[in-house]
Order: sequence, then C-alpha cells, then structure tokens
Amino acid sequence: MLSMIGGLIVLILDIWAIVSIFGSGTSTGKKVLWILLIIILPVIGFIIWLIAGPKGAKATV
Repeated sequence: MLSMIGGLIVLILDIWAIVSIFGSGTSTGKKVLWILLIIILPVIGFIIWLIAGPKGAKATV
C-alpha cells in the first residue's frame, strides 16, 4: 500500500513537471530533452529538473 502511494506521488510530480516544461520559455529541443529525462528516470529526472530545469513562463509587467 505504501509503495502504491509513493508511486502515485511520483506520477503526480512528474506530470506537474512536464506541464511546467511545456509552459516554459525554453526551446523545443530542450523541452524534449527534459521530458525524456523525466520519463526515463522519473525520480532522479524530477530532482534534476527541480534543481536545474527551465523555469516557468514569467509574467511581464
């Protein structure tokens, strides 16, 4: 049961990261590479993205 909850949390975080990558202002090639990293290595890829990934689109005022 605990591993199922952990897996669900990782899935939710990975989906959130992928949606954030789509919304970022980076190039398409970098978006594809980040998404592949998260899909291939869900936990480690998410951690790397969280530290060094493209940031979300900034609102200009």
